[in-house]
Amino acid sequence: MQRDFKGKRVTIVGLARSGVAAARALHALGAIVTVTDKKPLDQLAAQAAALGSDRIVVEAGGHPDRVFFDADLIVLSPGVPKIPQVVAARQRGVTVISELELAWLISESPYVGITGTNGKSTVTTLVGLMLERARKKVLVAGNIGTALTEDTSRLKKQDWIVAELSSFQLEDIETFRPRVAAILNITQDHLDRYRDMSEYGEAKAKIFLNQQKEDFLVLNFDDPLVKSYAGRTSATVVPFSRLLRHSPGACVLDNYLTVNNQRIVPVDEIRIKGVHNLENALAASALSICAGADARSVAAVLREFPGLEHRLEFVREKDGVTYINDSKGTNVGAVLKSVEGFARPVILIAGGLDKGSDFTPLAEPFTRKVKLLILIGKAADKMAKALGTSTKTVFAQTLKDAVTLAATGALPGDVVLLSPACASFDMFKDFEDRGRQFKEAVNAL
Repeated sequence: MQRDFKGKRVTIVGLARSGVAAARALHALGAIVTVTDKKPLDQLAAQAAALGSDRIVVEAGGHPDRVFFDADLIVLSPGVPKIPQVVAARQRGVTVISELELAWLISESPYVGITGTNGKSTVTTLVGLMLERARKKVLVAGNIGTALTEDTSRLKKQDWIVAELSSFQLEDIETFRPRVAAILNITQDHLDRYRDMSEYGEAKAKIFLNQQKEDFLVLNFDDPLVKSYAGRTSATVVPFSRLLRHSPGACVLDNYLTVNNQRIVPVDEIRIKGVHNLENALAASALSICAGADARSVAAVLREFPGLEHRLEFVREKDGVTYINDSKGTNVGAVLKSVEGFARPVILIAGGLDKGSDFTPLAEPFTRKVKLLILIGKAADKMAKALGTSTKTVFAQTLKDAVTLAATGALPGDVVLLSPACASFDMFKDFEDRGRQFKEAVNAL
């Protein structure tokens, strides 16, 4: 599987975490590495220093044609759009791959690959914990926070590499073949990058492009688009469903989470709550059992795992009001699941940087569930036009102001929920920064 990169001229596009990791890995393998980034060098000082070698050339402040056209290989970082130089280089016969494909080429371990619009990080974490509990040697990496190529020595001699994979990472694979894979769901997201939902879905569907019959593909049969992929894959399909009974597959039967007719754990003993987390638990259980975990190990993790930061994270209860941080709810589908999971009245803080979303599907559930909608960020006006008649709607200039407004309008028994349905980059460094600022504001009340 390993490819010889020695002496090859390789251009890395994008000097963020994945780009730095790929550059270091290729340099160690003897490649002649150039990294190009549109940001000026003074904004990339930390990343350039992290490269660890002055023999890695950094082209900052733009993308010169020569570093693309003279390359033997181009490696794209996940966040890089389809820039003209890459398109032109590909037309000239230059091979273009993703950092994921690079990791696959230098790996010696089988992969569990997990993609979907929502729930990827939770499911990836659960699978890693379940396999570790089952005494497997595991590396958890990818979109979850650690670049796959960050430590190439760890890509070898593992029982499993468990990888969270975004559509961006999957766009430019060629031979990547996960032994076990999952598509959790597909709801509208990143429509500022893709022409439509079909193109977005096709990027996700690349996860099973190279799978064979002896591989496993775990699919959400409650999602019509994801279910339709069952007829397009050569892999052995393993359904999971919160609403239907499936055997073989993962489902809820007599209030037990069940995989292939084997009872794993009573649903009410699963520590993470909410309908979306039940779906995450079903998917993770199916994936782990396909990868050789035993039912006892899977059940133990489901009873213990408290959930991830910024994913419906309990912050505090004050004066009978519960405050929940769901800053990772960056798209419409995530917010739908979050809001539907509460039986109590919700005061929702939403808004941020629009990703080309249609917010109108939120109107009906907001009418039933949301007593007050507080909007922030650049998308506030667009969201108000789509949703302002569904519930009482107000605006706030800052997240701190929004928390104050929410606390003022809340009654005992209410839930104050940050679930933005938007990206964070208009007001914050990232969704983690947004979530932490929310928690700071709540704890300062």
